[in-house]
Amino acid sequence: MNREDVPHAEMAMVCLNDFEQYARLHLPKATWDYYAAGADDGCTRDDNLQAYRRYAALPTVSHSAPSAALPWSEILGSLTDQIRLRPRMLRDVSVCDTRTTVLGTEISFPVGIAPTAFHCLAWHEGELATARATESLNTCYITSTSSTCSVEEICAAAPHGYRWFQLYVYRHRGISEQLVRRVEVLGYKALVFTVDVPYTGKRRDDIRNRFKLPAHLKVKNFEGTFQDTTGPEEYGVPANTMDPSLSWKDVHWLQSVTRLPIIIKGILTKEDAELAVEHGVQGLIVSNHGGRQLDGGPATIDCLSQIVDTVKGRIEVYMDGGVRTGTDVLKALALGAKCVFIGRPAVWGLAYKGEQGVREVLQILHQEFHLAMALSGTCSHTMPTPGCGVSAARVFQF
Repeated sequence: MNREDVPHAEMAMVCLNDFEQYARLHLPKATWDYYAAGADDGCTRDDNLQAYRRYAALPTVSHSAPSAALPWSEILGSLTDQIRLRPRMLRDVSVCDTRTTVLGTEISFPVGIAPTAFHCLAWHEGELATARATESLNTCYITSTSSTCSVEEICAAAPHGYRWFQLYVYRHRGISEQLVRRVEVLGYKALVFTVDVPYTGKRRDDIRNRFKLPAHLKVKNFEGTFQDTTGPEEYGVPANTMDPSLSWKDVHWLQSVTRLPIIIKGILTKEDAELAVEHGVQGLIVSNHGGRQLDGGPATIDCLSQIVDTVKGRIEVYMDGGVRTGTDVLKALALGAKCVFIGRPAVWGLAYKGEQGVREVLQILHQEFHLAMALSGTCSHTMPTPGCGVSAARVFQF
């Protein structure tokens, strides 16, 4: 959608919710519904947001056989306490350092762009605008397999940007391997292996709207790949392209075809976090796919501390889902995340003003995060003040 010449309503963009409101008003209904959708009733999608205002213990799930009866104590958590920051005073916060590193590379602050599909639905330049915005702010952009611009076009648009590539492993492994080869040559710095989509979650509005990409848009990374395929499509690729037989052995397969660091996206339990470490990956993203897959699962922030405690620093832990403010970022870092990633807010920024809109979204989060650090009494989120820590009640002091 090309709206460069369309005057924007006079609206102060003060926080990320303002960009959401703008996108809701200006995007076509089917496009808004696609981006906003959660699976089924949308409970997990909504809980990702609400969880920052309270704390729920992580539900633990046994590795028992599917037919085994699980006690309720292993399935349901309880609402035990709240996420609250505990500010300290007279700490000299005249200079606050928001920088961090991910996989050894320094970025300006611990917020990156999560892999989200079809950016050209929101703005005509799509992923090219997103790439330029993240490059200008020196942070990480995880490019989606399901992009409406190719990996080559994205690299050409922002040649100095820091990028990871999100990968699905398909039934036909050759398709995934070919993508890996392309991004290796282009200088992508890591592979983000999405593991929570053996099947696509049920998104009711997409079904009602009979959602499909408009004729002028394609999943550009697959241009020419499926041209001989007939039958129904699902989100731009032939239905049943995903492989529901994926298992941990496929991590070894992926390691056999690349030397890039591998980050697993979609981990929600301490058991799977331990398995990720045992299988030699370099990081994991605590993620429930924005609440678009399994409805009724936990919010990501609720899972974070147990996963961090399980990993014990052996690999890096990141998180996405529900981050809307600088204090949300600070809470996630206090619970042990190395960096957080935002999905829908980046698309709202695109809908507002393309590259400039994404840049404004990131700048607002950066400013809010800097302010939250200062008002909490810490000048470096990576080096908390001695004698400070996180209390058992999840009230954070630095």
